[in-house]
Amino acid sequence: MFSSLMMINNMQNTNVDPREIELYIHIPFCVKKCDYCDFLSGPYDEQIQKEYTMSLCQEIIWQSRRVFGRVTSVYIGGGTPSWLPVKLMEKIMDTLRAHFDLDPLAEVTIEANPGTVTGEAANIYRSIGINRISLGLQSAHDDELKLLGRIHTYDRFLRTYEILRQAGFENVNVDLMTGLPGQTPGKLIESIRRVSALRPEHISCYALIIEEGTPFYSRYRADDIRQKNGQPTMELPNEDQAYELMKRAQQEIISHGYEQYEISNYAKQGKVCRHNIGYWTRKTYVGMGIGAASLIAPECLVPKPEGEETGGMGLEYRISNTRYIYDYIDDASHLMAIDPQADAADVPIYDSVQRITRKGAMEEFMFLGLRQIRGVSREDFYQAFGKEIDSVYHNALEELKQEGLLEAREGRIYLTEQGLDLSNYALSKFLL
Repeated sequence: MFSSLMMINNMQNTNVDPREIELYIHIPFCVKKCDYCDFLSGPYDEQIQKEYTMSLCQEIIWQSRRVFGRVTSVYIGGGTPSWLPVKLMEKIMDTLRAHFDLDPLAEVTIEANPGTVTGEAANIYRSIGINRISLGLQSAHDDELKLLGRIHTYDRFLRTYEILRQAGFENVNVDLMTGLPGQTPGKLIESIRRVSALRPEHISCYALIIEEGTPFYSRYRADDIRQKNGQPTMELPNEDQAYELMKRAQQEIISHGYEQYEISNYAKQGKVCRHNIGYWTRKTYVGMGIGAASLIAPECLVPKPEGEETGGMGLEYRISNTRYIYDYIDDASHLMAIDPQADAADVPIYDSVQRITRKGAMEEFMFLGLRQIRGVSREDFYQAFGKEIDSVYHNALEELKQEGLLEAREGRIYLTEQGLDLSNYALSKFLL
């Protein structure tokens, strides 16, 4: 894997330009909530979808007056954004383009589930500037899809994938999942081979996480506890089996010509997800819609608050919107009366506002950046904080080097293959 490090270095640039920002748009609607899903989503009627879209457009307009920057990526997530009527999606994209400085070459992604995209919708997506699709498959086996509570079959996925290709989409991601109850290495590898044969530009492969409050939590809670404690399990793979599934998936995906550029993400040359790179390198991003999160540097606020110091990565704000759709719809109706210079605490749609300390920014720089195969840059750290990385993290760096979990080369620091396998442990060392 690490023989391709130089190739990956040429695939992406992690220098964060403060004049560039990213936008995240949350669409909380879906046909049916999957059994493992704890995302902020659910089935709502058409009237609520219309009201929510109008409120979302109000927030887009207001945020465009508050935050400055050239938009280099937009990510429309959910929920199932492709379940939103196409006319409403057109309204959202028209509002974005009218009020934000959207780069003509921006990456614009929409999440979609198999069976929720028609040929007409795919063509309209293309016409309104969406140029990347993230398609949630999870497994190529119908019995595993049924177990997950997915509403589609593998055949329906194939039909949707063909619709996207016929519409001219040349940047498609497919999501897969490991660690399912009863999943065998053979079935996982077969899923990967079927997907790889379609030659999508990007594959995301995540381990199943049992989240409290989901049907999966009720069903597998005891097994989840046993798994985390390294004990024998009944239906979920045990700790060793879950690790083996993850490694087999990694090896199989790479064998089909994909470069691993982050713990769970793989891409063909030049097709990394630029939006996710922005998250991992702490670029300013503005989240809009219920539950959406933002990371905003002061230099991206318009106008800058009087007396506000600029520069440095320790001065950002982390903001989360309200999680309740009816509160959001009501609060968004009052946004236009709020001065864009107003203190964030006075913005009605915000649920929480946190000023990130210098220490917190350093921690995030490390444990987000080290998720990437290429790791972090010493120069980027110095430019951000005015300190050499070794002066802050000498002990952690030396300890992880001694354990074989971290290496340093050509001005970069990155986790070894073993370090990525033990990433939770390794990244915890960077908490100051």
